[in-house]
Amino acid sequence: MTSKEILEKIKSLTNQEKRNISYDELIEIINKLTPNEIIELSNIIGYPVFTRLCMGVLKHKFVLLQDGAAAIIVNENGQILLQSRADNERWGLPGGCQELGERFEDTVIREIKEETNLDIKEENLELIAIVSGNSRRNEYPNGDVVINNTALYCVRNYSGNLKWDSESKSMKFFDLDNLPTNQNDPDLIEIYKKYLKGKTL
Repeated sequence: MTSKEILEKIKSLTNQEKRNISYDELIEIINKLTPNEIIELSNIIGYPVFTRLCMGVLKHKFVLLQDGAAAIIVNENGQILLQSRADNERWGLPGGCQELGERFEDTVIREIKEETNLDIKEENLELIAIVSGNSRRNEYPNGDVVINNTALYCVRNYSGNLKWDSESKSMKFFDLDNLPTNQNDPDLIEIYKKYLKGKTL
């Protein structure tokens, strides 16, 4: 099997099948790829998952620092879009992890499209803050622990019909004074509220 065929085969796997690739299988695959193809493999699997797989037995014991982006998507009524996440059933902002070679702008545009089906133009991205530190610590149901460095954007202009993917159970626009209590990103939403009031972030 050629390296191109290997990558095409991995592309056809479900997200769960990609996560179930064993350490030994991954090493065998990597040894058949060029450095550029390894970057492509990482982007196919998803950089955080790829990094975990490369760690072997340490994958759930090592706290991973990862970069990403999230968006406060605002409708004409000033409400913000939240997604009910399928993995932890909390309400969070659309967004996700950066892939190799991406700018933060690329990441947030891609993640919004994947998770909401909405189309965003780069000129309509309004950077609010780069958020880091322990407030960005997150533990996933599978045991992974990460601390995220997150580029937070505000988006007021978008197009397309709202449609969520398998990462979400539902999506809904909420008034800022009537948000659900089981939030995934309360720190980011508080930063947005301060931003609206013109406070120093």
